[in-house]
Amino acid sequence: MLSVPPSMMCDPRFRTAAPDCFAVPGDNFFEIGGPEDFLRWALPLYKAGADAVYCSGSLASVRLLAEHAIPVCGHVGLIPSKCTWTGGFRAVGKTLDMAKLVWEQVRALEDAGAFAAEIEVVPHSIGQLIAERSSLFLISMGAGPGYDAQYLFADDVLGQNGGHVPRHAKVYRDFQSEYARLQAERIAAFGEFVADVKDGSYPAQQHAVDSNEEVVEAFRDWLDQEA
Repeated sequence: MLSVPPSMMCDPRFRTAAPDCFAVPGDNFFEIGGPEDFLRWALPLYKAGADAVYCSGSLASVRLLAEHAIPVCGHVGLIPSKCTWTGGFRAVGKTLDMAKLVWEQVRALEDAGAFAAEIEVVPHSIGQLIAERSSLFLISMGAGPGYDAQYLFADDVLGQNGGHVPRHAKVYRDFQSEYARLQAERIAAFGEFVADVKDGSYPAQQHAVDSNEEVVEAFRDWLDQEA
């Protein structure tokens, strides 16, 4: 199962590269709009080969997509684009009231016709109880084990981000250091190029083409006559 940028989903090369992956393109609801906007956005993606779409928008948007036979993956718990409503970028479900909220989000998505939901940064004991009682295919993002799937950004897996790394992320490679090394090499290479141009060592004879001497002489004579 892959979370796919919409532009990649619409590129025919994607299905050539990943013919059997369950592809779920998505975008923030504020980039798309309301229910009708979501439907207009989703239909070309489904036509391009998407298996489902991600929707963090309204329940009305989820319901309309499902009514038009578009499989929908919703989002519960910490929803970054809606985190103002749950106290910012922190775990959702640590108190009884907030745990009830996550459960109500799950039930609401079930009723709206979603088949799955990303459950993000929910205490794992709370999430486990919800997973045992929900019909949704639940995808954990920092919500612990015990779900149907685990979600981790490629940037985290590859270590491509600098600065803060989320607690739930596990870094398997250090691409950031490699990018820093390449940047240093890039700067050095351009500096050497500038220095070579200034001291005349570039371009050297092997970097240029020339005509034979007879042509050069004939052209010089012609220019002298023209002048």
